[in-house]
Amino acid sequence: MNKMDRTVVKVAGSLLLVAVLLSGCLKSEEFPDTPAIAFKSFTFFGDSASLVVSFTDGDGDVGLDAADIAPPFDTSSVYYYNLFLRYSEKVNNVWHNVQFQDSIFYRIPRITPTGQNKALEGEIAVAIDPFPLFITGNSDTVRYSIEMVDRALNRSNRVFTNEIIVP
Repeated sequence: MNKMDRTVVKVAGSLLLVAVLLSGCLKSEEFPDTPAIAFKSFTFFGDSASLVVSFTDGDGDVGLDAADIAPPFDTSSVYYYNLFLRYSEKVNNVWHNVQFQDSIFYRIPRITPTGQNKALEGEIAVAIDPFPLFITGNSDTVRYSIEMVDRALNRSNRVFTNEIIVP
């Protein structure tokens, strides 16, 4: 190996060593342990719809496995579910909550990351089928409020969809 080749190898090796050392200094994303959500989109698909929210959670305890049925996640508990939608209609420019016989709750599957950093950031899409679920006849404008709960029972902020004009 000539002198020029040794110099190239030394420089490349030094750069690689610096890159490895600096990668250990990169800050990982940090979020509060309480989940936070933001409304992303609401899309119609004929007689159904898709609602998408983004979320962050600092300790990564989002979602439940099928085996998570011991209290407080048993089937008789509100915490059996971890994503809660509430439906409201706009009548005379005032929003009114509408209660259905069956709640609009979802069970998000467990998505805890592996590794040292447990912080989560992502999107959750839920299907609303059929859509519209119900219209009282007083309004053609509806919206949903959305909340999420993690396994430590930390409740997220509440967000609202945009106004949805029902066709």
